[in-house]
Amino acid sequence: MSQASFEKNLAEHYHIHFKNQTLLVEALTQRNYLNEHPDEPGRDYQRLEFLGDAVMQEAVTEYLFKRYPDWHEGQLTEMRITMVQTRSFAHFARVIHLDEAIRLGKGEEMNGARNRDSLLEDIWEAFIGALYLDQGADAVRELLDQTLFAAIDDHFFDQFIDFKTRLQEYLQAQGTVEISYQTESDQVLPDHTQIFGVSVSVNDRLLARGQGKSIKDAEKDAARIALEQLKAI
Repeated sequence: MSQASFEKNLAEHYHIHFKNQTLLVEALTQRNYLNEHPDEPGRDYQRLEFLGDAVMQEAVTEYLFKRYPDWHEGQLTEMRITMVQTRSFAHFARVIHLDEAIRLGKGEEMNGARNRDSLLEDIWEAFIGALYLDQGADAVRELLDQTLFAAIDDHFFDQFIDFKTRLQEYLQAQGTVEISYQTESDQVLPDHTQIFGVSVSVNDRLLARGQGKSIKDAEKDAARIALEQLKAI
């Protein structure tokens, strides 16, 4: 994707129009690209990444603090760690097509750097840093509202959470208990998707049932539902 196409996508889908094009180019430029183009002015993304990391930490912290007024410090910290991580940022970098717009050296391109999660995380943070400098915290928040924060309601971050371990720790906080998972159903939907149904019990007492495209996913779903129900009591 050319930079022009990338900017058009930003404008059409996220209403982002960079005033300072140099900042955007810097956020998308990897060091090896500059090594191969010594006559080209400018810097790579790393300084902006440093800023973007701090901006992301603050934005996510403030959002979680306001969204979950009843959560204690440990819950807020755990959710922030879940959200602010390589796979999460790499995913959203792809969502807004940062992966297609990175300026890479030929060697890095051949080595598949464009699809490397660690690089995409860095580029996401650099882009956030550039957006912050260009348009301020409100513009960053608007983008995060459409991407990172919206994903909470879609349970996107559940994939990064070990709900089975969390349930075990919760149930065993007062002593040893026996937790068991039982596969109860296995059905194939009209689109040929296989769905498993699993129940989770503690000391032979049913806690919850969950579903998933694998037994592992169904167990995780059952543990998540059980946790939500137990904490709501």
